[in-house]
Amino acid sequence: MKKTRVIVVDDSALVRGLLAEIINRQHDMECIGAANDPLIAREMIREMNPDVITLDVEMPRMDGIEFLGRLMRLRPMPVVMISTLTAQGAEVTMRALELGAVDFVAKPRIGVASGLNELGQEIVEKIRVASVAHVRRAAPAPASGSVAEKGATPTAFGRLSTEKLICIGASTGGTEAIREVLTRMPADSPAIVITQHMPPGFTKSFAARLDAQCHIAVKEASNGERILPGHAYIAPGGKQFYISRSGANYVAVVDDGEPVNRHKPSVEVLFNSAAQVAGRNAYAIMLTGMGNDGAKAMRGMRDAGSYNYVQDEASCIVFGMPKEAIAAGAADEVLPLVQIAPALIAKLNGSTDRLHNRI
Repeated sequence: MKKTRVIVVDDSALVRGLLAEIINRQHDMECIGAANDPLIAREMIREMNPDVITLDVEMPRMDGIEFLGRLMRLRPMPVVMISTLTAQGAEVTMRALELGAVDFVAKPRIGVASGLNELGQEIVEKIRVASVAHVRRAAPAPASGSVAEKGATPTAFGRLSTEKLICIGASTGGTEAIREVLTRMPADSPAIVITQHMPPGFTKSFAARLDAQCHIAVKEASNGERILPGHAYIAPGGKQFYISRSGANYVAVVDDGEPVNRHKPSVEVLFNSAAQVAGRNAYAIMLTGMGNDGAKAMRGMRDAGSYNYVQDEASCIVFGMPKEAIAAGAADEVLPLVQIAPALIAKLNGSTDRLHNRI
């Protein structure tokens, strides 16, 4: 069996040693080299041609983000970021995902040795996923203070029923896929609820970056708040997020429920609630990700009357969750990522459940 060949890039000798040990304990991967700065890493990558690299953010001579940007322009390859779990670390991690990193692991600020060993299984799972990811040269991401395509405001809906609800599920590669969908949605879009697999401490920064780039308002969901048109709500990392009703309104529920399909937040949880409370007023979107979280519930949404879009294999970073959704019979349309928002907008504009006297 061919082993996944990994290069570790980190300025800490302790971290390099620990990561190499964790990787080498696996039957299907090996650490073929370790570099303490990106310039050394660059030469190693040229000589050894690894399958995956793990990359620290804070390093001498050239920080990890600058190195990642150059790497993804010149020699795109699967990268797993090793990020510090801080507010600044979260912001930098979001930038790394925009530049093309497949995924990240949040390492502790203190107790690094014990912390990394505890994260060992997560680290090797993410390396395995990265090794089969479809990595491309990253397109330039919008600056964090500019609304994407501001000069070309998407077509407005006019007076659309406030009961319409758009539900999105995603995992590996999903942060950029979600951005691609949301930046194309008009300011008067129906409410959007999103579960992206992400650990605690990162979703607030993710929502803030999207909010700066989108025509709609984007925020991390809060327990008990009304779900309003023109807004997108992202499941907080480490919590379950689903929808209930209060009279005519949709309401967010955020709680500390158990993991579902090993995930917290779980797409299954959100989509199950949408099937129950939104029925035929719901539209579901399954984006790139590993595993099968949400596939069964997406089929439940379709059975309840929703219209569902699934990202196609060619445009996915990882064609896991979309593949499972298709296999479950949950998809009405399977589309390239860039076509999902336009198709949804056209579908909503053709909806028979419109209010009269469209403006």
